[in-house]
Amino acid sequence: MKISYNWIKQFLKIDSTSEDVASMLTDLGLEVEIVEKFQSVKGGLEGVVVGHVLTCEKHPDADRLNITTVDLGTGTPVQIVCGASNVAAGQKVPVATIGTKLFDKDGIEFEIKKGKIRGQESHGMICAEDELGLGTSHDGIMILDSKLQPGTPAATVFNIENDEVFEIGLTPNRADAMSHMGVARDLRAGLIQKNPTVSLELITPSVSKFKVDKRILKIDIDVKNATLAPRYCGVTISGVTIKPSPSWLQNRLKSIGLTPKNNVIDVTNYVLHELGQPLHAFDASKINGKVTVKTVEAGTKFTTLDDIERTLHEEDLLICDDKGPMCLAGVFGGKNSGVSENTTTLFLESAYFNPVAIRKTAKRHGLSTDASFRFERGIDPTITEYALKRAALLIQEVAGGEITSDVIDIYPKKIEDFTVFLNFEKANKLIGQELPKETIKKIVASLDIKVNSSSDAGLGLIIPAYRVDVQREVDVIEEILRVYGYNNINFTKKFQATVAKAPRTEDYKVQNIVASQLNSFGFHEMMANSLTTPDYVKLSDLLKEEYNVVMLNPLSNDLSAMRQSLLFSGLEAVSYNINRKNSDLKLFEFGKSYRKLLSGFNEKKHLTLFSTGNRTLESWTNTQKPTDFFLFKGYVNSILSRLGFDKTQNTPVENDVFAEGIGFTYGKDVLVEMGTVKKSILKHFDIKQEVFYADFNWDLVLKLLSNKIKYTAIPKYPEVRRDFALLVDSTVAFESVYKVARQTEKSLLKEINLFDVYEGQNLPEGKKSYAVSFIIQDATKTLTDTQIDKIMSKLQNNFESELGAQLR
Repeated sequence: MKISYNWIKQFLKIDSTSEDVASMLTDLGLEVEIVEKFQSVKGGLEGVVVGHVLTCEKHPDADRLNITTVDLGTGTPVQIVCGASNVAAGQKVPVATIGTKLFDKDGIEFEIKKGKIRGQESHGMICAEDELGLGTSHDGIMILDSKLQPGTPAATVFNIENDEVFEIGLTPNRADAMSHMGVARDLRAGLIQKNPTVSLELITPSVSKFKVDKRILKIDIDVKNATLAPRYCGVTISGVTIKPSPSWLQNRLKSIGLTPKNNVIDVTNYVLHELGQPLHAFDASKINGKVTVKTVEAGTKFTTLDDIERTLHEEDLLICDDKGPMCLAGVFGGKNSGVSENTTTLFLESAYFNPVAIRKTAKRHGLSTDASFRFERGIDPTITEYALKRAALLIQEVAGGEITSDVIDIYPKKIEDFTVFLNFEKANKLIGQELPKETIKKIVASLDIKVNSSSDAGLGLIIPAYRVDVQREVDVIEEILRVYGYNNINFTKKFQATVAKAPRTEDYKVQNIVASQLNSFGFHEMMANSLTTPDYVKLSDLLKEEYNVVMLNPLSNDLSAMRQSLLFSGLEAVSYNINRKNSDLKLFEFGKSYRKLLSGFNEKKHLTLFSTGNRTLESWTNTQKPTDFFLFKGYVNSILSRLGFDKTQNTPVENDVFAEGIGFTYGKDVLVEMGTVKKSILKHFDIKQEVFYADFNWDLVLKLLSNKIKYTAIPKYPEVRRDFALLVDSTVAFESVYKVARQTEKSLLKEINLFDVYEGQNLPEGKKSYAVSFIIQDATKTLTDTQIDKIMSKLQNNFESELGAQLR
């Protein structure tokens, strides 16, 4: 938000430097991000003065040039060669002296230097209006008022305005500071706190001259929904002339980055930024019947000022006449009711609209205007009529016309101020320092907060309705503290802290452990938006449309539902990177999924992994090799192992997300599901390479980790390893071998490991070889050869009978 310092000075009579003001505003919570200089004419006409042409003669060597002598008020006339056909002796003209910097139409700077033109010296330049940036004409030099004195700075003649503009990073809660008056009000409180002996008056524009000239154009107003439009005012003005605004008004708007339109529109924008009250001017001749403030049927078509036909929602508030909608209330005007160059009569609107309703309408239609920005944050309902009168007087000043109706003010239920009790003891406790009671009273008074009652315990306060962010005692304490100054609070050198005993399985601790391990594998952490498109439910049968948690007031259709799965937001990130030539990816995310069930809303936390592309970066020292299923499985196993889940079982996973997938179970619980994402899903994200995905049930991981830690002593007796080379059918999975071995020997068989798989020469067709190791151990005694051979014999027999295996 841009704030003009010259404009602020219309509210406060101060002479502080812009640096001091910027510092004070920042301390008050209105952070000034930058201070820029503004000049209504680039360069400010510095070095341009009024000159008196004493003589004018033809150049001896050029028919189109003249040699003039010009009095610049220095006592010694100078010679200037001029090519303008209208230059003549006796004229008062603008002269750019030696060293003056001017700007061409493209904004490129050039400097006036002493030189020779066709052999004659020239000590300056007599200027046309386009050369000074005062217009576009280049028909000849400018002729000034003959009464002007030579040497008078041109900046004073043309009322060049020099200003300084504050760029304020306004936080959403400070709706009261969305205007120059609001910022001036805050600045006044800061100045009073800095110097309590100063009594600064906030000078507000007077509307005492407002009067009805003729009652000849009354337009009735009917507010159908007082909840959405608690206050609505209107007045008519006749006999206006639409034309460009005077320079002072244009300069005010230009200084804060607005482009002047015409005198009426400029006035409404001026009052908006002056007082914070949005206004709208209708061409009264285009209004058919009365003005009605209401909602309309869903599906109604309405064309706005930007020439876009919009489909209205049943909750959109409209300003209508007897024929239909004229304006989206508080958001955007209509194409067919606005002010044009032929307008002579106006209906001027000033209103207070429900902030929630305006925000919904603005977001629903993808519109963001200066008016909606203020309405949706909450404006001051007490200045609605005052701002209307202020605008009406300004329109009369710049566009002429007469007030031709009484002000109609529909305000059925007054919006009351807030009442808060401030406890001195609580205030001092939160601030961390005891402030004098009189200081507190002065601060609240400087913020226009009225003291309704006072006692030794505290103050009964009445908060103005425009301070929508100050409704609790702590809010008042925050106001006191920011005006008193955070930097003025004393801090002790003593540091007090308590050490909290947190379990080792605290969520953030476990996350840090896993994140560090994944980082060491080359993974990068990502954070995706929990808001996503509801259309992703069409990509998988695991998601249901009725499970979608839908936003009541979405920012856009693509961000209108909470995600049911972290898969699709992760694939968005993968696609984004691949499209930018970053195709070798390892990503992980800790996040939540959200579902709406019959029992209520459900949130689950997950850890997801994504891997795609090559294993390592391209280098002359290694050969490029793509990530494969088993490498990705190794990442998942290493995480489970690090967390102590060593005895997990692998089970096939069949769903419409994975082309191939397995689950890691711990007991009866599925800890992780991982696999290769189906190509049909990848196609939706325009991903043409294989992507591996793993989804950890993080809530279950934490639950199992929180159980009491169990441990066993290291066995005293040695373990024994025996190996089998099993010849099996190519359709037999190792999982089958694993299950048969476990069922055969449950107590002494500790580990089963597949360390080689062979298919090819010297094997019968349709066969493959598994090299499997078995670790056997008894915790109570040393095993004998007889016991070991018996176990191995049982394993061999069961492999042969159940799997058709043979020993190679």
